[in-house]
Amino acid sequence: MRLRAQSFVRSYHENCCPFSSVPVLVIGQFALVAGVPVLIALVGALRRVPDRAVRRAAALSAVTFAVPLTVWLVRPDGAPSLSKDMHPGFLALIVAASAVLLVALHRARRTVA
Repeated sequence: MRLRAQSFVRSYHENCCPFSSVPVLVIGQFALVAGVPVLIALVGALRRVPDRAVRRAAALSAVTFAVPLTVWLVRPDGAPSLSKDMHPGFLALIVAASAVLLVALHRARRTVA
């Protein structure tokens, strides 16, 4: 079981490039599309990564993305796109949470290797 977890953390870290696109997508005004890598990172971390720090960082990134998405969907007078409706503070939080997850993945890989 330990070998399987180690190989998954290694392969998950090598394939985390889609998640590293989240800050670029959010800053580039494609915030709704950024939900796909956030969801992939959350499901992958919760199902496969044994490191609790990675799981918490993935949950943090999902929550920071879900809050502005929920506000945009619930508000009746919202902007036509999530990117235009999102407060710059949420943008900074999403970018910071993405960085925390990438650092946690890097740290988990270094402890496994």
